[in-house]
Amino acid sequence: MTREGRGPAELVLAATVARRHYLQGRSKVEIADELNVSRFKVARLLDFARDSGMVRIEIVADGEVDLDRSARLQEAYSLRHSVVVDGAALDPHALAVHLGDATARLLREVLTRDDVLGLPWARTIDIMSHALTGLPPVDVVQMTGAMEIPGVDSSAVDIVRRAARLTGGSSSIFHAPLMTDDVVTASTLRRDGKVARGLAEARRITHAVMGIGAWADGLSTVYDAATPAERREALEFGVVGETGGRCFDAEGRLVDPPLADRIVTIGADELRAIPEVIGVVSGRPKAAAVAAAVRGGLVNALVVDTEHADALLDLAD
Repeated sequence: MTREGRGPAELVLAATVARRHYLQGRSKVEIADELNVSRFKVARLLDFARDSGMVRIEIVADGEVDLDRSARLQEAYSLRHSVVVDGAALDPHALAVHLGDATARLLREVLTRDDVLGLPWARTIDIMSHALTGLPPVDVVQMTGAMEIPGVDSSAVDIVRRAARLTGGSSSIFHAPLMTDDVVTASTLRRDGKVARGLAEARRITHAVMGIGAWADGLSTVYDAATPAERREALEFGVVGETGGRCFDAEGRLVDPPLADRIVTIGADELRAIPEVIGVVSGRPKAAAVAAAVRGGLVNALVVDTEHADALLDLAD
């Protein structure tokens, strides 16, 4: 809607209505009475003022959080929570710390003492776990085994114990790798009493924080640890990403390629049953995988950087 063909009196009236409504907080009915026009005309003038660019509504950033992107992302993907942080000037480690701090702040808002927090092994989760101060005394449950990654010296057990120590709650842990060397070892571990009981604790989880990997080189620790044959087999199963060692396709459906038989992680039913799963991700390359995880309901909240948020918004258009 443009301003062409409208006389100055109507333009001034539109500006007056917009000023009284947006700056002075008057209701449409109040403005109609004050200006002796119908409330329907007030509504039309407000629409014209917005659509023509006479009025520009801007949501400004609040320190570290980009509120406008956060709101648009939440609406575009019907997320329970969405937090977008500016990471443009940060190196990868600093950005991970930034995302971890933002995730910890979100958890401080949403967790109550009746909740149970689930944490898998992931590099982003390891960094975030150091920031979990000020939370209620929630129990913390280990969701997966651990991977050995150069430069990362924390196991899944370390992450859960650290988080529980900071929250003051109890920790549920088990000692196992995320990926074993063969199927027999993984099967044996899953039947082990301590591991089986630990994995069963996932049924208690009300909130989980997960990293999300895309099925490509350097974008998933599981992909990087898989053999070339396993990677190809996973692609044949339609795998586009993984979270907590569980693979999913482009619609966010959990799938079990042969590789899944040597992974120690929570069950598919337990993962789907978690009421709130917060995905923590950065950068553009993982956007398609994250969008799939959201579509499939594997993740229903996000903490991301502006670059990743823009990529997700592009996919939503």
